[in-house]
Amino acid sequence: MRLLFLACFVFLLQAPLKLAAKPNIILVFIDDMGWGDFSCFGNQAAQTPHIDRLANEGIRFEQFYVNSPICSPSRTAISTGQYPQRWRITSYLAHRAANERRGMAQWLDPAAPMLARSLQQAGYATGHFGKWHMGGQRDVDNAPAITEYGFDASLTNFEGMGPKLLPLTLKPGQDPAEPGRIWANAERLGQGVRWMQRSEITRGFVDEAIPFIDKAAGDGKPFYINLWPDDVHSPFWPPVAKWGNNKRELYLAVLEAMDEQLGKLFNHIRSNESLRDNTLVLVCSDNGPELGAGVAGPFRGYKTHLYEGGVRSSLVAWGPGLVKAKNRVNRKSVFSAIDLVPTLLDITGTLHAKGAKYDGESLQNVLLGKGNASRNAPIFFRRPPDRDSFYGDKDLPDLAVRDGKWKFLCEYDGSEPELYDMASDVGEKNNVAANHPKLVVRLTKACIAWHKSMPPDNGPQFVGNAWRNAPKKPKKN
Repeated sequence: MRLLFLACFVFLLQAPLKLAAKPNIILVFIDDMGWGDFSCFGNQAAQTPHIDRLANEGIRFEQFYVNSPICSPSRTAISTGQYPQRWRITSYLAHRAANERRGMAQWLDPAAPMLARSLQQAGYATGHFGKWHMGGQRDVDNAPAITEYGFDASLTNFEGMGPKLLPLTLKPGQDPAEPGRIWANAERLGQGVRWMQRSEITRGFVDEAIPFIDKAAGDGKPFYINLWPDDVHSPFWPPVAKWGNNKRELYLAVLEAMDEQLGKLFNHIRSNESLRDNTLVLVCSDNGPELGAGVAGPFRGYKTHLYEGGVRSSLVAWGPGLVKAKNRVNRKSVFSAIDLVPTLLDITGTLHAKGAKYDGESLQNVLLGKGNASRNAPIFFRRPPDRDSFYGDKDLPDLAVRDGKWKFLCEYDGSEPELYDMASDVGEKNNVAANHPKLVVRLTKACIAWHKSMPPDNGPQFVGNAWRNAPKKPKKN
C-alpha cells in the first residue's frame, strides 16, 4: 500500500498542472449616459431590465468616476490606466485643425499601455466592437487601425479606422425604402462598411461580438471584449414604433432600445454555463449626460463639466462565478476608470505592460465584491480645453480633485476655489472653501502640481467657448 501511495504521489508531481481558466472580460462603455439613467440607479421614466438584472445578480458601485467629462479622453483613460492628459487627448477628437488649435494629439499613440495589448500578449482573444473615437475621424484619415492597439478584430462606427457600421436614419412617416444616411464620408476610413438602421446598431455590434466570443471559447482561449455602443449619444434615432415627442422622450426610447439589444449579449453569456461562471461583465458610461436628455441623479452638472454629474458614472459588475456578491450596492469605494486597467490585469493574472507606470491602482477585492476599500491617491481632473463655458455656465472650473470625502475645484491658477463635502453634500450646493483655508491651500497646491506635471493643452487660450487668438471677422460695410 505504501509503494502504491508513493507511486501515485510521484505521478502527481510529474504530471503537468492544469491551471484554472483565465476569466473572460466584457467592458460595455455607454456613450453620454447619466448616472441616474439605469432604472436600478433610480430612473422611473424608463426601464432597463437587462442592466437591472446584472445589478441584481452582482454589484452596483455608486462612487465610481470616469477620468474626463467628455468622450475621447475618457476612452483613453479606461484603455490605458493612465490620465488621458499624458497622451495629449483632452477633449473629443475632431478635425485636424480643431485638434491642433486645442493643443491635442491627432490620435492615441499606439505605444500607450493598452489593456487589450497586455491581454492579447497573455493569450487572450481581443475584440473591439463599437465606438472608438481615439483616432481616425473627419479629415484625420491616416490614424492607426484599431487592430494596432492590441485587438485581433474590430468593428466600429464613423470615428475609427477599420471595418464599420454606418447609420441609416428613419423617422415616422418616412418611406422605409428611402432611409437617410449620415457620416457617409466615413466610408473612406476603412474597408468593410455596412449600413444599417441607427436604431439597431447596438445589436449590430452585439451580433459581431457573439461569434467572436464563441470562436474564442471553441479555441480554448479566454477573451476580452470592448462593446462600446453609439447609444445613447445624440442625435436620437429610436425605433420608429417607439418615437418620442421631444428630446427627453427620444432619449429614453433610445435608452430602452439599447438595453434590449444588449440583453442578447448578456443572455448569450448567461445561457452557457462555462461562460457564465468565468466571465466578468462591466457596464458604465464614458461621461455624464447631455442637457435635456439623460439625468445625473442627485448630482450637479452634465457632460463637459467637472462637477459630479459630468464625471461620476454608474458602474455595474456581474459575474456569478467571480463576483462574490449578489444584489449589493457599494456606496463606499471611491475609484475610477484608470483603476480598472491594473485591476483587470491582476484579476486575469496578466503582466503589467513593460515599463508602464499606471495612474490607476489595483482594487481586485473591490471589483469582485470582497471589500469596500478606495484608491489611495486622489483622482485629478482637467476640463476639456474648449469647455470653459457650456450648458449655461459661463466660467467652468479648470481643475478638480476628489480626495477622500472632499471634492475641490479651481481655476488653473488656483483662484475661485470651490470645496464640497461629498459625505453630506453630493449635489455640490454648499461651497465650504471659506471654512477650511488650510485644506484649500493643500488641495490647490495638489491640483496645480498635478496639472503642471501633465503635458499642456490650450485650455488657457479659450475664453468661454471662444478661441482667444481667433482671427477677427471683417467688418461689414
